[in-house]
Amino acid sequence: MDVITNDDLDDLERELIGRVRGRVLEIGAGDGENFGAFHPDVVWTGLEPDAGRRAELATRAREWRHASTPLGATAEHIPLPDAAVDAVVGTYVLCSVRNVAVVLAELRRVLVPGGRVVFVDHVAAPRGTFKRAVQNVATPLSAKLDHGCHWNRDPQPLLEAAGFAGVDVRRLRVRSFPLGPVPVLLYEGVAPR
Repeated sequence: MDVITNDDLDDLERELIGRVRGRVLEIGAGDGENFGAFHPDVVWTGLEPDAGRRAELATRAREWRHASTPLGATAEHIPLPDAAVDAVVGTYVLCSVRNVAVVLAELRRVLVPGGRVVFVDHVAAPRGTFKRAVQNVATPLSAKLDHGCHWNRDPQPLLEAAGFAGVDVRRLRVRSFPLGPVPVLLYEGVAPR
């Protein structure tokens, strides 16, 4: 795996997010950090369960001229009809959902057949490594203090088990201090038809 800087990762994230078109659902949209990466023609809908973040997200959505009000819900229970969106984007969100498999089933439901998913997430280091041991020790604390974040998750096998086909899958390591590079997954996939 290549080691890259945070700036390099930001560029790759913007590139992936910039590829989506049509009706886009952003899950765990936070405070709107991804707005500058979306293509101007995207019809954006945000999903953010945290009320404080959702208020900031609503303000920023208006600033970026997105008409929809962010939805206050979790990715396990998306309040949209079947086949409502052409793409789903999530950055640093699969690490913090309660049940990845349930979320992926919901995404398949709300996506049109053949719709796109784009995810960027830090993931578990290889088994047996010191980094993985640190992630396993840190996860109970990070899950309590950092919006449910699980440092030792790897969503790629679950994406594949849910039927998503990866079209651009990259595993990188991002420079970090003090424990060294953090493994990151950049995933663009297609939902089953």
